[in-house]
Amino acid sequence: SKLISLGQLEMTWRSRVHFRPLLVRVLHKSRLRYYGKPEKKMDMPYQAYFEVADGSGMMSMVLWNSLCPEWYNSLKVGTVLLLEQYAIKTSYPFKTQPTPGDSQMKRFATIEISLNVRDPPAKIHIIPEEVVKPEWGLPEVKYRFITRSELDDLPNNHSCDIIGLVTFVGRAERARKREHGEDFWLYRWAHAIDGTSDQPFILEIFATSQPDVFERIHPMTYLVCTQMRVVRDLTESPSSTIYLTTSNESQIFITGWHKGQPYTKDTKVKNFIQWTKTQNENDQMKKTVIGGYYPFPRPPNNFLKY
Repeated sequence: SKLISLGQLEMTWRSRVHFRPLLVRVLHKSRLRYYGKPEKKMDMPYQAYFEVADGSGMMSMVLWNSLCPEWYNSLKVGTVLLLEQYAIKTSYPFKTQPTPGDSQMKRFATIEISLNVRDPPAKIHIIPEEVVKPEWGLPEVKYRFITRSELDDLPNNHSCDIIGLVTFVGRAERARKREHGEDFWLYRWAHAIDGTSDQPFILEIFATSQPDVFERIHPMTYLVCTQMRVVRDLTESPSSTIYLTTSNESQIFITGWHKGQPYTKDTKVKNFIQWTKTQNENDQMKKTVIGGYYPFPRPPNNFLKY
């Protein structure tokens, strides 16, 4: 009875100074952002976005500064939170937007929840899943899993989730963030199969805020990538250059990390697991490759085109 819903918050936030507690579930999680600059003296210039939801809809929540190293790894997709002493700000207009698994969910895009160390000092409580009650009306985490056979029909920039058996993983490569800057993105290429097509998923996996997983992607692991974006080269023959790339909200999981994740209930994930049980491990092992240089998208066949 003492709670406020996200919907009520959006309608009444301007007329309030103190806000009643919120009970929400984390549906999406962005990578950790470092915004430090040499001339600014800040201890912990970190920021992370989460999309949280209750029965009324979904809203962005921002974790600031020293709260990031303290809480970032504990706040997983699916985690239920009780929030007290938070601030409300108008939304930052240029942030990336994940694609909700439930297309019917209402999105409150004008404001965001801000969690700070002080002014006011936010209180974050993680509610264990076993005590979460159905009558709280919190939405379940929903996904948009696709199979490899469905990929060829999807448009450029479409958002999806995939599961596959890794058959190739390339070395970590670097690309400059800006042409003459000193910052780099770290990424690696991977192939994963799911038995629905002769072709693998071609995945461009950027290092998200999960270094432990990123470094351990290897052949024969079950790989789940969420919030991936379809990339098509529309100038060449579209089918040959279709691949998936990570977005700001992508999460990656490999064998050993799957237990307890919300996607384990998904039908397509269950179908994939059934398919893997029909495969001979030694046969698949012979087809796997690791490391080496992987030029993709491939350069044209003749030099003039290049």
